[in-house]
Order: sequence, then C-alpha cells, then structure tokens
Amino acid sequence: MRIAGVDEAGRGPLAGPVVAAAVILDPRASIRGIGDSKCITPEVRARLAIRIRARAVAWAVAWADRDEIDCLNILEATMLAMRRALLRLAVTPTHVRVDGNRLPQLADLKWHCPAIAIVDGDATDRAIGAASILAKTWRDGMMERLDPCYPGFGLARHKGYATARHLAALSQLAPSPVHRQSFAPVRCANKASFT
Repeated sequence: MRIAGVDEAGRGPLAGPVVAAAVILDPRASIRGIGDSKCITPEVRARLAIRIRARAVAWAVAWADRDEIDCLNILEATMLAMRRALLRLAVTPTHVRVDGNRLPQLADLKWHCPAIAIVDGDATDRAIGAASILAKTWRDGMMERLDPCYPGFGLARHKGYATARHLAALSQLAPSPVHRQSFAPVRCANKASFT
C-alpha cells in the first residue's frame, strides 16, 4: 500500500505562498520524531526534512502564490497547492490522507484512489506528519529567501505571520508584492499608505 500523506503550511500568514507537500513513506525505513511540524523545533524539523526526503518512496512540494491566494481565497488556494503536490509525486499512491476536514479536487486525476481527510492528521498519521514537516521547512526557506528582497518586514523572522513587529512594519511601509491583499491587515495597511 502506497499511502500519500498531504499537508500544508502557511494558511494564516499575511505574506508569501501557501505550500503543500505530499509524502509516501517507505514502511521499511523508520524515521523517528515525525509529527505535527508546529510542535517540533526548527532545528529538529530541518533534520527530519532531510531524512524524509532521503528515505521516502516519493515526495513532492507545491504551492499557490500570493496572486492565486488573493484571486481564489486561502482555502481554495490551499486545495490547489495540495492537488499540485499530489500531481508531482513520482510514484502513484494507492491511498491519500489529507490533514484537515476537506479534500482537494482529485476526481479528474489520471489515477484514482481512495482519499480521506483527517482532522489533526499531522499529529496522528505518520505520512501526513512527514508532509507537514516538508511543507513547513520548504515554506520557511522560501520566506527566508524573500526577506532580503523586501527589507524592513522581517520575513525571515516571522515567516509572514501577523506578529506585532510585522504589523508595525506594515503600518510604516507599503505592503510588498508578496503580501496577501485579500487579508484584512494588508488591506488596511494599503489604505493607510494612500491617505
């Protein structure tokens, strides 16, 4: 059985993409410490991500960018990123397990298999936990690389989340091209920058 676990990172931030990962773990290759990426330190996540990529049967990462988030909405952009991650897998899964309470559109794929959504799946299902770790580390890396392109926001530090420092920067600087215009704090900052 080839179970693809799917999870996302970055639904809540004010800036950057939403990233999804799909992982098919090898049942013979044990990887200790897999779980909900939010409960794992960045250093441990980074080490686990390397092991997951090296030992998984297949893995893939995909995302929906700021424009897609603003055009579709964050939920639909998340589903799109998850679908893209599944499509990028080099090995066809026989089952799909997705973290959350909704499934991405899968009916029209060239392959079809059972799929279920599992609330808190990143904490209870190893394949989803592995996907959680890959999505989080990949997105964090993207935000760190974006940081010098948009100085003053501190993207490398808070990864685009609505921290006090980030909100303060938005009140002083016009939102950057990676800020999600459909999110209220960014819309408010946009209005303030034009008054």
